[in-house]
Amino acid sequence: MNDLKAVVMAQEYIKAHHSDDGFCLEAVCKAVGYSRRQLDRFFEKYMKTTLREYINAVVLSESTERLLSAGGSVLDAAFDSHYQSHEGYTRAFAKRFSITPKEYRKRQIAIPIFTQHPANHYFMMKEGQTMDTAAICTVTPVDRPKRKLIYLTSKTATDYFSYCEEVGCDWEGLLGSITEKMDTAALMELPAALQEKGISKIAAGVEVPLDYEKPLPEGYRVAELPECVMLYFQSEPYDDPDDFGKVIGQVLKAVQSYDFEHYGYNKATAIAPTLNLGAEPKIGARIAIPAQRIK
Repeated sequence: MNDLKAVVMAQEYIKAHHSDDGFCLEAVCKAVGYSRRQLDRFFEKYMKTTLREYINAVVLSESTERLLSAGGSVLDAAFDSHYQSHEGYTRAFAKRFSITPKEYRKRQIAIPIFTQHPANHYFMMKEGQTMDTAAICTVTPVDRPKRKLIYLTSKTATDYFSYCEEVGCDWEGLLGSITEKMDTAALMELPAALQEKGISKIAAGVEVPLDYEKPLPEGYRVAELPECVMLYFQSEPYDDPDDFGKVIGQVLKAVQSYDFEHYGYNKATAIAPTLNLGAEPKIGARIAIPAQRIK
């Protein structure tokens, strides 16, 4: 077994069993068949973190749902996260998110919730493992009212990889923690009006209602967007999680070949961003293109 495969196996075990009674770091090592020292070395190589830090990121992020649910106490969240005390959990939570669990539950502001992605997916996409073959792709129009865009810009990014290399990958979890968001966090191409001097057209963000007034995370910007139609291009669901790059390629091809005017639309990429919402096996890949109906 190579070291990357060991990391992916450990990730899968953590994802499936982190809420089990008796879950611990040693159980992960036993399931994968490597010592903690070896797995730490592998995780630092591919995930830039230790195994323990990775597990803490997962369990603390998962605990945010408990904190926001009706009747979910801080103590319950602590025990569900395998902490033995309210105090230990609170210290760990505050260290990771710069806010206490109690304050987070009260304010419900955006925090960098950790998003789990298999380690091998980054390398598969970077090597260009996408699919150009035709596949079924649905197109669904969704009316968007006037709204706000919360987004994080980059200076030189041209795609997902260069964006994450420049600004990091915390954006997905942080934006995903905004409960008022209209859809999931997305990598996006900004309209020219939002491309100020010195920034790239590649950004990440979410759309929120026009009356959203909570404090923005450090480095994030906000802009108002006019009403439009978002045309959602969506692939079929898929079975193998490693095929995510292939189905994104299918949807990109569908967008390129779509005859907008024939179906009564004009592209409106000058007034709103194009959203790449990624891919999930149960949902498929999704890309949303701003448009306006031809009158």
